[in-house]
Amino acid sequence: MTSDAPDKPSHSAARTATRLVSGGRDPFAYHGFVNPPVHHASTVLYRTAEDYLAHRGRYQYGRRGTPTSEALTGALAALEGANCAGVALLPSGLAAASVALLSVLKAGDHVLITDSVYFPTRKFCDSVLARYAIATTYYDPLIGGRIAALIQPNTRAIFVESPGSLSFEMQDVPAIAEAAHAKGAVVLMDNTWASPLYFRGFDKGVDLSIQSGTKYIGGHSDVMLGTVSANAATWPRLRQIVEATGLCVGPDDMYLGLRGLRTMGVRLAQHHASGLKVARWLAGRPEVARVLHPALESHPGHAIWRRDYSGACGLFSIVLKPAPQAAAPQAAAPQAAANAFVNALTLFGIGASWGGYESLAIPFDCTTARSATSWAPGGPTVRFHIGLEDVDDLIADLERGFAALAAA
Repeated sequence: MTSDAPDKPSHSAARTATRLVSGGRDPFAYHGFVNPPVHHASTVLYRTAEDYLAHRGRYQYGRRGTPTSEALTGALAALEGANCAGVALLPSGLAAASVALLSVLKAGDHVLITDSVYFPTRKFCDSVLARYAIATTYYDPLIGGRIAALIQPNTRAIFVESPGSLSFEMQDVPAIAEAAHAKGAVVLMDNTWASPLYFRGFDKGVDLSIQSGTKYIGGHSDVMLGTVSANAATWPRLRQIVEATGLCVGPDDMYLGLRGLRTMGVRLAQHHASGLKVARWLAGRPEVARVLHPALESHPGHAIWRRDYSGACGLFSIVLKPAPQAAAPQAAAPQAAANAFVNALTLFGIGASWGGYESLAIPFDCTTARSATSWAPGGPTVRFHIGLEDVDDLIADLERGFAALAAA
């Protein structure tokens, strides 16, 4: 399900908060109601046989677009900015990443993928792309402009994800894009963490900007959605593959995405503020070796974050100090102690995904998901998503977790 960016987007010069509210809206096209109707549609009727044969009409079939899909893609295009030529809606974030890659690759091509990539995207490259004779090389996410040395004659694309959604390495996207474009390769970016609110991908050299709309666009942990925004050079092939494969999003999911998008600005601002407050508190805890949050001055990629980003979301990780076994012979193994910490939390759910209103915490280990780099954080790791609860309540809950950690 795809849509060209409007020729003259409404309020295109407006600030971001205004575009979030006004993008894709035309109330008087649907009798003055504030929100567009949800079109449950497959067949589109034509007035005459001649109209049908000539495909005269704004819509041809429900899978190819409806007023509901156009409202969402129009709003997303307005958010991405003037360099967005079109937006495709996909059934999930993984589908968005997969289709974006397929739109720029063919048999015999080579793609460079960041070693910190979302693990299901890695599995797609190692299975589906490999089956179609597309070679994948994983690279150190900190490589920056030195990636030029890895570009082969058949390298068609470079995939970035900044920061990594578990380990939070910050990539120098402009430097990577400059190297890619100099060799004729395109740049795809998973921009779910920052979204176009906090990272303007097209302004930094990205050609295809991918989001898991399941996360902050939906914002309520109740929808599966993916989006790919394309510039003028990549839009025709992206649109072609989405239409040729018959991929589309259900009307109710589109509407949930559109409803969530309207409040994304204020929600993300709160996630930013709350996440940073909790991260700073965690940085002062004696049990914590490191906090992996790009907005903290202690983060190795903080300078890139300050240069290229205007905000952060609520997602970050910590590295816990392993308990000294000699001092406590009966102490639990480091991972078991970390599990006890997570299990003791009552306001943090334990589950995959993020971007909803609720806080989450999961233990993780990137060891098996790396091939170009090694993962040796120095202790067990926990990822947090800081939701919209009161921060002081979250900190009190974390205190309970650390008490359980000490007891373990």
